[in-house]
Amino acid sequence: MTGPKLNEATNKVGVSSGTRAKAMNVRMSASKIRVVLNHVRGLQVQEADSLLSLIQRDSAHDIRKLLASAVANAVNNDSKVAEDLYVKACFADEGPTLKRFRPRAKGRAAQILKRTSHITIVVDTMTDKMLAIREQSAEAKGGTKVVSRSARVAASRARAAKPDADNSQDSTDSTNESGEEN
Repeated sequence: MTGPKLNEATNKVGVSSGTRAKAMNVRMSASKIRVVLNHVRGLQVQEADSLLSLIQRDSAHDIRKLLASAVANAVNNDSKVAEDLYVKACFADEGPTLKRFRPRAKGRAAQILKRTSHITIVVDTMTDKMLAIREQSAEAKGGTKVVSRSARVAASRARAAKPDADNSQDSTDSTNESGEEN
């Protein structure tokens, strides 16, 4: 396994620790799915969904559908707000393996293993303590990465307009200076 399973926290006895969604017998090996799950683990649901839409792996499509299902379960069954959810845990376990045979030379046969997996995603709301830690780490890095597009466009236009204004003032200053010399 390439990453930590991180499902021990979701199995506390008598404690509801998040809303889960499970996809069983997905026709893909667990190792291929874990590569994508490692990118999503710990992110807020909106960030995870946008990241999954950009990842060009077959498993990203299945994981994105499962994430939407987990969010829908949290909203409908547990009355949670979708904007407050984050991916608490996600893991892929091996499912049953389909065994097929490919004919080879001299009447022999080679075994083909078609692997399946079970994907589980657990979403939960962030506690106040976790939010404070996340805000502190964002401030230490120099602010949050999430900036609205309109703010970025306005800043870009301001930077682009600033050199033009400086150039126009320089050209008027040079004509005024040349006019004073005469």
